[in-house]
Amino acid sequence: MPETGATPLPAPSPARSPLLRAEHFVWLTARVLEQRLFAHHFLNGAADPVECALDAYRNEDGGYGHALEPDLRGPVSQPLHTGRALRVLDAIGRCGGQRAERVCRYLTAVSTADGALPAILPGQRGYPTAPFFQVVDDPPSELLATGPVVGLLHRNEVWHAWLFRATDFCWQAIESLEKSHPYEIQAAVAFLDSVPDRPRAEAAADRLGRLVRAQRLAVLEPDRLDMWPVASGYGPGEHHFPHDYAKTPGSLARAWFTDAEMARSLDHLADAQQDDGGWPLLPHASTRGWYPEHPWAPGTSLEARPVATIEALCTLRAHGRPLG
Repeated sequence: MPETGATPLPAPSPARSPLLRAEHFVWLTARVLEQRLFAHHFLNGAADPVECALDAYRNEDGGYGHALEPDLRGPVSQPLHTGRALRVLDAIGRCGGQRAERVCRYLTAVSTADGALPAILPGQRGYPTAPFFQVVDDPPSELLATGPVVGLLHRNEVWHAWLFRATDFCWQAIESLEKSHPYEIQAAVAFLDSVPDRPRAEAAADRLGRLVRAQRLAVLEPDRLDMWPVASGYGPGEHHFPHDYAKTPGSLARAWFTDAEMARSLDHLADAQQDDGGWPLLPHASTRGWYPEHPWAPGTSLEARPVATIEALCTLRAHGRPLG
């Protein structure tokens, strides 16, 4: 008779390269989509399997649901799911043509009166939802949801009627910001990095960079986290760092930080790889004891950490850090 109880798989050896350790983590824990996306990014995997896995999340209305964004459970299409789908399509070079047309029809159907996107549509009500999301009957447009989507469509030279008013909304929202928070700034950067009007984007980014530094929205000394405030409404220890804004050296946000500040940030990101080979949802979570040790639902951290791991690897590689 075999012994009862499963023997846990050993953690990847610290002597192995960061990439090999991450690969072990992805094969052990990730959804099929993230497994195939990892293979595409780092193992010369084809694009077709990634798109096939992504199609499982697509609904008949042209949007995406089914917990593609793990903190929104249930089958209904949501703008945040669709934004995530566009990031995947962009990563495999397929964010255009009929795919983009289909997505833009969905975006047109769910936009608010000002032509932009709310974060959460009321159809989410009744399905499990992370407590930091609010489901309301008449949600307003948000830069958080609209900026990354508009930026990705511009990046891929998509032309659709939906983009005109949505682009105007993003410009107005960004240029009127006086006080902000890290996720909103990230959304603004995603828009500014790809919008066609480059002089206007550079001017807006310069103003945002000064705002980020004045409001201390980026930790510039990772070894002194307690000296840096957390944005209002964020969880304990939910800091953001230069690499969270400047995900590539070509980002307009890169000019916000000195070489030394960026190096410290990337060192901190590289050092955050955990014993199992994956990254936490926040680069400091392993030492702060907040998230993902205490997620709001059992499956969300398990599904989201491979996403965070792939993003961390892509950021490090984009900045020239060796992965092994």
